[in-house]
Amino acid sequence: MPLFGKKEETRVDYSRLPSHVAIIMDGNGRWAKSRGLPRTAGHAAGAETFRTIATYCREIGISYLTVYAFSTENWKRPMEEVSAIMGLLRKYLLEAITDMEKEKVRFCFFGDLTPLPYELRELCRRVENTSSKFEGCQVNICLNYGGRDEILRSARAFAADCVAGKRKPEELTEELFAGGLWSAGVPDPDLVIRPSGEVRLSNFLLWQSAYAEFYVTEVNWPDFSKEELRKALAAYQSRSRRFGGI
Repeated sequence: MPLFGKKEETRVDYSRLPSHVAIIMDGNGRWAKSRGLPRTAGHAAGAETFRTIATYCREIGISYLTVYAFSTENWKRPMEEVSAIMGLLRKYLLEAITDMEKEKVRFCFFGDLTPLPYELRELCRRVENTSSKFEGCQVNICLNYGGRDEILRSARAFAADCVAGKRKPEELTEELFAGGLWSAGVPDPDLVIRPSGEVRLSNFLLWQSAYAEFYVTEVNWPDFSKEELRKALAAYQSRSRRFGGI
């Protein structure tokens, strides 16, 4: 029995961590609703959770963390909510610039940034360029991202090369196709985590998640703690990854 009633920490073998963890940051709205708060309050709480989990991933040695921040479908939400999400992202990125030399985290953005406000778009580029010199943990933020949109873009680019005579259809390989995705050069996720109890991908990393392990928890994203991440990592380590073999 734990001393003084302190709950024992989930055991994780830190020498066998997944290289790439991807998270669908879901449940902000439900978290807020359960507390009688506006959805924007849930997004604010979720932003703090993201900061905590990203820092922890860097500390324990996870090489890549990819998070679903804003999908191509999220534009359908009320403008007030969309504006709040964009404002929180702007705040986080400005703070990230200030802390870059200390944190040494590399940031990349997956998705079409064109529809974003000009100031935010330029801030994303500034963060990406400034952090490109850092090695270690890379945080990929999926912003105005959709898995199907990503696949279509790569297919169209290859088709255009074929029309222009630069490629032949029979030259297409998985590696070549993956090179046209937003995630080009980044290894596929080993573990995909979905808080809030929903059991679906929601158009997230459709191509890249072909052999990922999935972990679903009822905990909403704002309540997703370091301990919850340890539970996901322990579950991942308990599985046998065969990639179609025996």
